[in-house]
Amino acid sequence: MNDDDDNERTQLLGQGNQNGDGNDSNKETQPNSKTRAAVWGVLTLLFVIGLVPLLAFQDKLPEELFPWLGRLPSDPMLAALSILDKAPVIDGHIDLPILTRFLYKNNVTAIDLDSPMPAHVDIPRLRKGKVGGFFWSVYVGCADPQEEGKDFINATWRVRDTLEQIDVARLLIDKYPETFQYAATSEDVKTAIRSGKIASLLGVEGGHQLGNSLAVLRQYHALGVRYMTLTHTCHNAFADSCGMAPGKKPLHHGLSAFGRSLIDEMNRLGVLVDLSHTSDDTARQALQYSKAPVIWSHSSARAVHDVPRNVPNDILALIGPGKGRNDAVVMVNFAPAFVAKPDEANVEAVANHVDHIAQIAGKEHVGIGSDFDGIGDTPKGLEDVSQYPALIAELYKRGWNKYELAGLTGANFLRVFEGAERVARDIQISGRRPNFDLYKKRPDL
Repeated sequence: MNDDDDNERTQLLGQGNQNGDGNDSNKETQPNSKTRAAVWGVLTLLFVIGLVPLLAFQDKLPEELFPWLGRLPSDPMLAALSILDKAPVIDGHIDLPILTRFLYKNNVTAIDLDSPMPAHVDIPRLRKGKVGGFFWSVYVGCADPQEEGKDFINATWRVRDTLEQIDVARLLIDKYPETFQYAATSEDVKTAIRSGKIASLLGVEGGHQLGNSLAVLRQYHALGVRYMTLTHTCHNAFADSCGMAPGKKPLHHGLSAFGRSLIDEMNRLGVLVDLSHTSDDTARQALQYSKAPVIWSHSSARAVHDVPRNVPNDILALIGPGKGRNDAVVMVNFAPAFVAKPDEANVEAVANHVDHIAQIAGKEHVGIGSDFDGIGDTPKGLEDVSQYPALIAELYKRGWNKYELAGLTGANFLRVFEGAERVARDIQISGRRPNFDLYKKRPDL
């Protein structure tokens, strides 16, 4: 990658949260107010750092101002590949660590990611799919209800197993230093992408993995965890889950008081609140309560396919700028059971979810969270990580422009991540101490 490629990639990543109408062939010849707003934002930045006189360029088109934007090829796949060269995919949820646990008993020396792996992810396919980063899910399953106990205090092995999954992820990242680069901040992600590596972040998939302890959250953060899903398929001491089927009875009717303490501490640390798998009440309350932007790391749209794991319209309507709303991003899941009826899950169906979320919440609030390596089946045309360009090509055919697609592939997520980092800095500067609230049903403290 030469310096020009590096600059193009950095610039287009930074434009992901800009809006526009139509695809690039229309947009570059018929600019509208949203196009001019995007250009004006870039010009303002350049003016601030002293590179251009601002007013001299206010009526110019993007291709006149910035040659690196260029005109995209008319062929949708070539256009998708061109966009992804400069704005690669940042996937919100990949389950390679749990695959390592199940198939290799966490023995990373037995794994060769340079060769074909049995599921959806390996290095050649990541490169073919133009992946610039992803969250390695350090997932541990829910306990059996009888083993768990009604107060969530019996299954103490979950913290141990989470530490093992963090260990697996970090060891695999370190095993391939020419490919992966560990990332703990938004700037780390950008640095990895600029260097041609795959930014590697860690996410915990469920509050049940905390052992009912905010101290454990702090230690996970110290080990590099940067998002935590409030629930998996089970209720926990912090919040209600949506379960995996309709009719799951609520326990807390959303967040518990201890769950609000958890979100306070996540905001203070800069750990993103992830609302995938949560109940609707949990999601609504967390959106309102969190001081920082939140994510759905791997969820789709319920109006497109009606399953509890997907996000309903009334919650999508709470996303965006303004009072009472949250600058969140919904990262669309590829699991066929969450995408469409049997035999109808394909790349077009996944694009329908992206389009619907964009229609309700805005194009700057949607991303990609495939769930690869954590799902058995895959949509037709999105069989593994090499196939992301097919989704981008489909959306390009539907009129998404390069800025909107750069937002989808990663810049929308980066904006949210940076927002959570700013909130954490402000909280820490204010002098707020760590939260020492205890789970009231613990028998030992």
